[in-house]
Amino acid sequence: MEEKIKASVMDPGKIKRVLYRMATEILERNRNLKNLVIVGIRTRGIYIGKRIAKLIKEMEKVDIPVGVMDITLYRDDFSEIETQHMVQKTEIPFTVAKKDVLLVDDVLFTGRTIRAAMDSLFDIGRPKTIQLLVLVDRGHRELPIRADYVGKSLPTSRRELVQVHLKEIDNRDEVLITEPAELKK
Repeated sequence: MEEKIKASVMDPGKIKRVLYRMATEILERNRNLKNLVIVGIRTRGIYIGKRIAKLIKEMEKVDIPVGVMDITLYRDDFSEIETQHMVQKTEIPFTVAKKDVLLVDDVLFTGRTIRAAMDSLFDIGRPKTIQLLVLVDRGHRELPIRADYVGKSLPTSRRELVQVHLKEIDNRDEVLITEPAELKK
């Protein structure tokens, strides 16, 4: 299905400024950076998490470990998703037990992805805390989940889609609101 672009809401400069602001907020809230780890949710959460870790290193000269999580098997709609959706590897080469885990995703919508990610984290170990960072919060929550760090709150209709493009995989940085094109009769 084709989509039509309704609005471009974040360009490369805006994304860079928002990530810098969120990195600063993380530093203000987390005094013990040695206990902080970042876990990015596949796919775009990984790259946002790596950018945040790089900014923290530039500001504080501290390396924050970054892991990768695939939540496919933890989804509550696993039986409904496309059969060709491939489960990818979770790569967390550090313990999450007793750590302050910064869970990172691109868009917060219903909250179901974050619930699945937290289930996955607890299967790996029991974190001291879990903090949530999202580039975009678009509303429409179905579960009582709220992000600690939000790049941009973006009220949307349920029909609209929020597309995050990152240069690491999409060759450009932008956030768009799109809408499915009308079906031709």
